[in-house]
Amino acid sequence: MPETAEPSAETAVYTHGHHESVLRSHSWRTAGNSAAYLLPHLKPHMRVLDLGCGPGTITADLAALVPRGHVTGIDASDAVLAKAAAEAERRGLANVDFATGDGHALAYPDDTFCVAHAHQVLQHVGDPVGVLRELRRVVKPGGIVAVRDADYAAMTWYPEVPGLGDWLDLYERVARANGGEPDAGRRLRAWARAAGFTDVTSSAATWCYATPDQDDVLERQVDELHL
Repeated sequence: MPETAEPSAETAVYTHGHHESVLRSHSWRTAGNSAAYLLPHLKPHMRVLDLGCGPGTITADLAALVPRGHVTGIDASDAVLAKAAAEAERRGLANVDFATGDGHALAYPDDTFCVAHAHQVLQHVGDPVGVLRELRRVVKPGGIVAVRDADYAAMTWYPEVPGLGDWLDLYERVARANGGEPDAGRRLRAWARAAGFTDVTSSAATWCYATPDQDDVLERQVDELHL
């Protein structure tokens, strides 16, 4: 791997915070509904890094998919990591561990992991290109850096509700004032190129809320972002 500039510390504020409503919303996420693009590439022996693991539901799913490997979940919040560890224990997973950390300066040697995964993380960090460089550094040659992020400006609904439009405008302004980029999804490919990646595969997926259960999830997610 080529040498990179000295990594910087986090400068952005995490807009969503760690309220219980946020954790309930994030606990709905699974590897299947949030990282389906990655799953065909996982092998049983792989060592995986899950950056910004939150309450650990995706992390635990990944650990179950690499039974002879190992998954490390990283988050900035000790309280959230305690929930993640409890989730892994509830599932009886022994091949997963959790640690506090900052994606701008990962505490791992070069070429440590087979896969580095970050779901809905880059939109919240002050230097997404720098985080991608760090993920690239800690992944072995030929490994995978897998990132997925929302694009708030691409959200749509019907019928048009003026209050939701006002909410979206306010959220985007607050997220940017906090140092993040709420429309990260459309920028991922450009950020990857800027971070030095040459083999970049892009894809898109949607969360469609069209059933009562899905509407409940959406309501929790909007509550999570109530300002």
